[in-house]
Amino acid sequence: MLQTKPSHRKTEGIALQKCISPSCGATYEAESVRTSCDRCGDLVDVIYDWDRGTVPAKLKDFEQFWTQRHDRLRFSGVWRFKELLPFAPDDKIVTVGEGQTLLQQAESVAQYVGMNAGQLYLQYEGMNPSGSFKDNGMCAAFTHAHMMGAKRAACASTGNTSASLAMYCAVSQLMKAIIFVGSGKIAYGKLSQALEYGALTVQIAGDFDDAMIRVKQVSDELGIYLVNSVNPFRLEGQKTIMFRVLEALQWEVPDWIVVPGGNLGNSSAFGKAFTELKELGLIDRIPRLAVINASGADTLYELYERRGVRWNGGNVDMDPIRAFYDEMDRDGAKADTIASAIEINRPVNLKKCLRALEACDGVVRQVSDQEILDAKAKVGAGGIGCEPASAASVAGAKMLRREGVIAPSDRVVCILTGHQLKDPTATVAYHTTDQAVFNDVLGSRGVQRASFANRAVALPNDLEEIIKAIRLYS
Repeated sequence: MLQTKPSHRKTEGIALQKCISPSCGATYEAESVRTSCDRCGDLVDVIYDWDRGTVPAKLKDFEQFWTQRHDRLRFSGVWRFKELLPFAPDDKIVTVGEGQTLLQQAESVAQYVGMNAGQLYLQYEGMNPSGSFKDNGMCAAFTHAHMMGAKRAACASTGNTSASLAMYCAVSQLMKAIIFVGSGKIAYGKLSQALEYGALTVQIAGDFDDAMIRVKQVSDELGIYLVNSVNPFRLEGQKTIMFRVLEALQWEVPDWIVVPGGNLGNSSAFGKAFTELKELGLIDRIPRLAVINASGADTLYELYERRGVRWNGGNVDMDPIRAFYDEMDRDGAKADTIASAIEINRPVNLKKCLRALEACDGVVRQVSDQEILDAKAKVGAGGIGCEPASAASVAGAKMLRREGVIAPSDRVVCILTGHQLKDPTATVAYHTTDQAVFNDVLGSRGVQRASFANRAVALPNDLEEIIKAIRLYS
């Protein structure tokens, strides 16, 4: 149901919500709560009348805000770019200093992927307050919820979304967090955050896709603000990851952005970011986009690479999508991957991702849990720990390099979406000397080896033996 509130502010009239379907194109005011178009049921975007805003003449102009660290908005790595997401008045913006993230050159990882020296970068979103990229989008969606006077906010989650929502609720004390998780489908590192931050946690029999259906129904029935990435304001915050990548590259556009594909919010947001920047004349070209599925949750790969589904200027052929979903229902197929953050069969942002792939001349690949964990181990050995889903980007870049799609001289940015401690169970199992633990956690998912394991050395409590081992191994 449409909800509106009166507004008298500098940003009034700049932002609208608009149906993504070109054949519909219905528009709605920004200060309304919706996850779909009232007219046709399609997804909606947040769009802007840029002529009414204050967009800088060039991206380098954002550097003037670096000195304003005392300003809570300029301190944020999201709201520092508020001129590029101008939907909220300053006094309604919620921030906990999110977006203080790092673009790191990673030479050992570049060598593993097959890139030339200095050409591979890791955008480490695990440095966000709740430990994942979700804080970028959550602060934007939470801000919109605050604008709407929401008292409760809900999400379905494989873990990171719930941790982020629970954190913003706890810090701000503005709303109560309600999270839906599937039974046994959330890593302990993430679940512990939601519990510690005081969220009402509802665990249902089923997986993320089941939880997503229920949270939508409950939110509609009870008038609860939904913050999953089907919420268009989430993607506005996630755009800023690309702004920070450009910032770190001194405003030069890379050749490739490689990102894990789960609910497809990041890939959708990145495509929107670059499209808007190009339209505004702030960049002269758009990088290519690679979206990497886990092979145990490969809906986008199946539809895009095998069944030829495309955005096609907004005229998406829905028949192959419906047919594939019907096949999954008939077979009782459930997503299954060690990369729990992308363990999703029915990505809610599928159409927006298809649009991003068209705008960015994109490709889609799938990688196995074995490839994900090996890549994760190499990332960790380079000093930046990440959760399994993050490492899908590195595994995907390695695959694309092997195929010759990515050249060794290309400038490539892999997005690391979450912190290593989000899923310590998978990390310990990979490096363990306990074969039973390895088999239970990883072997059951088809992982056969730990090629880059850093195993503990078991020794007697004997000084001479300890010294001998240290001399031998270090």
